[in-house]
Amino acid sequence: MMEAISKTSIAVVIPCYQVKSHIQQVLEAIPDLVNEIFCVDDACPDKSGDFIESISRDKRVTVIRHQKNRGVGGAMLTGFGAALGAGHDIAVKIDGDGQMDPQLIPLFINPIISGQADYTKGNRFWDSRSILEMPKVRVFGNAILGFLNKFSSGYWRIMDPTNGYVAIHLSVFALLDSSKIANNYFFESDMLFRLNVARAVVQDIPMEAKYGTEVSNLKIHKIVFPFLAGHLRNASKRFVYSYLLRDFSLASIEFLLGPLLVCFGVLFGAWHWYLSSFSGLQATPGQVMLAALPMIGGLQLILSALNFDMTNEPRIPLQQTIRRSAALKDNSSVDGGGK
Repeated sequence: MMEAISKTSIAVVIPCYQVKSHIQQVLEAIPDLVNEIFCVDDACPDKSGDFIESISRDKRVTVIRHQKNRGVGGAMLTGFGAALGAGHDIAVKIDGDGQMDPQLIPLFINPIISGQADYTKGNRFWDSRSILEMPKVRVFGNAILGFLNKFSSGYWRIMDPTNGYVAIHLSVFALLDSSKIANNYFFESDMLFRLNVARAVVQDIPMEAKYGTEVSNLKIHKIVFPFLAGHLRNASKRFVYSYLLRDFSLASIEFLLGPLLVCFGVLFGAWHWYLSSFSGLQATPGQVMLAALPMIGGLQLILSALNFDMTNEPRIPLQQTIRRSAALKDNSSVDGGGK
């Protein structure tokens, strides 16, 4: 594996916004296997870029500056784009606030280098001891968001969707339309949705988060409804892409018919309950069955469709498909040149 790592070009991307108190320690902890470090100064009022250039003697460090703040997602996308343009194979994104241990980078890149995954992300819920160390608000928020993310992204085995410690094979990133990926704190969840649409393989990496004196810029009360709206929007898009446009199967019919039957049963039952309560008309056994059976049947169809969706996670890493396609093009070019 060490030989494979040595043949792979690795870049690290660090969004920098009010991280002056921790960024030096983060940079010093990045292992030697990393070839280049992109520090993206996201129009930081503390001028993080100038600070990094003044304190760092690491020749691997490249500072990129945004003239206007684009959010943590925007900074990450800028860094990934720079890493792709520089010819690197894999990009790893970590934060500059010291919560993410750079020594874990090998754990994140190994599944990608070995061809087992296209994208890896941290999971702080793997060990119960790590959960106990997390602030209770974050535990509750991540549990709710993790459940919503399963519906919207289609990665049912993935937890901790808002974890920003991620790594991606840049050939896969090149296939994504980065202009449509969310620039704000929803970007991790939005990335998972777009990776699923592209049929990329995602793998969780167990990790511990470090919480110290750093101040988070994330305000829970400001993201609840935007996150909910984002997950509902992505879930709807994924259904259209995966079950109507790309493929149409029995699960597609179940997804369409199940909610309709449940809604019919609920509305029919509610209407006759209203008549029974306010007009004294007793519902007949037939009316009760007409309300109950569609709801039961609709729920069974929904559960069957969800079960299919859970087993429909991408299995073959997208990077392998990309390599095979590139090899076929090279061979066809050689054959054509020979003629």
